[in-house]
Amino acid sequence: MAPPAPPPSRVFAELDLAPSPAPEGRVEAAALPGREVHVNGSAELSARPDRARVSLRLGSRKEAAVAARSSVSRRLQYIAHTARLHGIPEENMTVTEDFSRVENTYQMEAEVCIIFNDFGKMQNVCNLLIEKLGTSVTISPPHFYHTPEAIDTLRRQVCVTAVGNTRRKAQEVCQLFGQALGKPLLIKEEETKEWGGHIDSHLSLSADSQTLQERIQNATAYASCRVFAVFEIKGKENRRSKLP
Repeated sequence: MAPPAPPPSRVFAELDLAPSPAPEGRVEAAALPGREVHVNGSAELSARPDRARVSLRLGSRKEAAVAARSSVSRRLQYIAHTARLHGIPEENMTVTEDFSRVENTYQMEAEVCIIFNDFGKMQNVCNLLIEKLGTSVTISPPHFYHTPEAIDTLRRQVCVTAVGNTRRKAQEVCQLFGQALGKPLLIKEEETKEWGGHIDSHLSLSADSQTLQERIQNATAYASCRVFAVFEIKGKENRRSKLP
């Protein structure tokens, strides 16, 4: 049984040498093009989530409506006070309340959603609220996600990095042949891919049993870019020292 054929070699750069002279008696109508190097380059980058949303739920059920409202109101004030002490802007906090009558009692429920851009600060706030409020508040696991601005930044960075990698490849090829790299004649984005990550959403698909670092890792976004470029090749540089 014949061995399997080797995989095809991967061409990442190609030199276009100057064309050979025209045969005797034949006149070329156009000027000869300059020498070029054709290079493929790529890059892959990742970005951790830049936001986390935490939901806190609390409630009270009393025979008197005022008592039910007051119980929840005191805890809401403490949560807001704690968030402000840690530098959380008010626009990053959303409070929703629901008041209802259940049989012969009054029920007051509230939910506080806080958005963090500092995950260490998020842990400090949640730990403090658990310590002070105990079982009277339920804190959901954080949901990590990316803002659209963070995804746009990742896309730009991976393209710029791919172009930089492509240029370095072209320089290496030129140095191998003792040539100097000239200006870019063409830079074309051939393929971009994105995967992973969470965009801003109120729904979290993460399992409750995951650790904080596992949640961050699962929400990490990835992007890759492949670029094709054509660079001009200059002539050999004259490195001889000039005599005084």
